[in-house]
Amino acid sequence: MFPSPLLSFVELYKGFFETGILTAALTTSLGRIGLGFALAVIIGSILGIVLATSKLADETLGSLVVALQSVPSIVWLPLALVMFQGGTTAILFVIVLGGTWPMTMNVRMGIKNVQPLLIRAARTMGYKGYELIWKVMIPASIPSALTGIRLSWAFGWRALMAAELLGRGGLGRTLLDARDFFNMELVIAIMIIIAVIGLIVEYCIFNPIERKVLSRWGYAK
Repeated sequence: MFPSPLLSFVELYKGFFETGILTAALTTSLGRIGLGFALAVIIGSILGIVLATSKLADETLGSLVVALQSVPSIVWLPLALVMFQGGTTAILFVIVLGGTWPMTMNVRMGIKNVQPLLIRAARTMGYKGYELIWKVMIPASIPSALTGIRLSWAFGWRALMAAELLGRGGLGRTLLDARDFFNMELVIAIMIIIAVIGLIVEYCIFNPIERKVLSRWGYAK
């Protein structure tokens, strides 16, 4: 029998305002994704800059990044379990791997696609070496980096839901427990939370930032 939508909303109310189960789970998940997402963006940005500015790194490490990008995050779960014996560290490991590669590739492509005319103009003004990279190429690649940040969040959020099956707490683990106890209304309630969080981040955080960035760079319609 399909779970009742009304009972799912009742479970939402109970989980947040009576038992507190969903409040604790959501708080735990948001803490994990916040740290994992930040690490993925930082590591991915550094790797992207290295690949875009070093031909040797791009021809060697770049191929590995492309290969790893095609590996689903859930595939890393057994390795994380063996390496870190479960727990928060294993979860963060999976989140970081899920979010790093799209960030890396977008930063790489953003820097590589900087208009040659802009680079030539900067060189005539005396910019060269690292100064050219940090003051011209990286700022010009910010629109592409923003796309990488958005994809990094999306992949990291999905990776989190799978990785939380390894540890305790969090929305992913709570969903698994609800399934084990055949509480399908709670399962649907958690799915609603996951979707709503995605919508909130997309429309309340990324969209306003994207509009400002596109307006700043002259791409706004």
